[in-house]
Amino acid sequence: MVWRTPQFLWLLFCVPLVAGLLVWALRRRRRALEQFAQANLLSMLTPDTGQRVHRWRAGLLVGALALLILALAGPRWGFQWEEVRREGADIVVVLDTSRSMLATDIIPTRLDRAKLALRDFVQHLQGDRIGLVAFAGSAFVQCPLTLDYGAFLESLRSVTVGIIPKGGTALGEAIGTGLLALEDQPGQHHVLLIITDGEDHDGQIQAASQQAAEKGIKIYTVGVGSPEGELIPLSVDGRRGFLKDRQGQVVKSRLDTETLQQIALTTGGAYVYDTGPNLGLGEIYTRYLSQLEKRDLTSTLERRYADRFQLPLAVGLLLLALEVCIRDRRSQAVGDRSAPGQFSRSALPSEKENES
Repeated sequence: MVWRTPQFLWLLFCVPLVAGLLVWALRRRRRALEQFAQANLLSMLTPDTGQRVHRWRAGLLVGALALLILALAGPRWGFQWEEVRREGADIVVVLDTSRSMLATDIIPTRLDRAKLALRDFVQHLQGDRIGLVAFAGSAFVQCPLTLDYGAFLESLRSVTVGIIPKGGTALGEAIGTGLLALEDQPGQHHVLLIITDGEDHDGQIQAASQQAAEKGIKIYTVGVGSPEGELIPLSVDGRRGFLKDRQGQVVKSRLDTETLQQIALTTGGAYVYDTGPNLGLGEIYTRYLSQLEKRDLTSTLERRYADRFQLPLAVGLLLLALEVCIRDRRSQAVGDRSAPGQFSRSALPSEKENES
């Protein structure tokens, strides 16, 4: 048996609590009646059918509650095999991990904001494969193309500044590694998504962009940072400071909008700059990536379970109906013609009994 929404099963812990409250209420009601009248008069003053019926009604309510919770959780059993075909595009994210991504002109840092935005971006994907390339002074494939979004997020979580020992920013090499991650298959369903501040130290951007354009692969660039720039924080031996160049001057990292625009223009992609929480990644997917040509990625056999929530739902409603139908009051005896709520004289203690 499997459950469609197993989180609702936690509500079953409320069933014993409800049962305890009902038992407490019945006992309190009984004690209140015993304080109101003597035991030998209690059955005449309260023409109820007794504690047994109240227990039955409480049991029916508790049972109905448990069954309705089970129905809400959506039990499923019995399955059949069904062929499922997945269609989508191939998206390789090229993420800058150089020291300049430690700048705090975007809170908390450029890299942390990019990682948070990518986590939200994954939620937009609908059958698309996604991969991850990390780069600084060199580049490598952190996560190959996959349909397992959980695996992609695990790889993304491990990305930090310094994950690549070689310093600098080799944006051209990152584009080349991204093309290799796309399995070197040209087509309109392959794209690169570069997230960086645009700084480059290898001078190979134009050649790499032209190579992508020749293969028909579009590159979408996302600018991270601010045009005004920000100092790069650095911690050495527990002392906080800022990154300096060889001349001892502090380094200020600025967003290179022109470079990122040129990459997108060369390949027919688009450049996006947004200081919002998702850095414009949602807009990129809605306006561009969702419109890409789709292709068959996988064809698998999956189990399709049959929903069985109708059974506990029907039984639960039946128990509620039975609880309503159970009467609280005793039927009047055939020989008892006294009006409801009145006592026959024979039912009262005799004067002799009182005198005694």
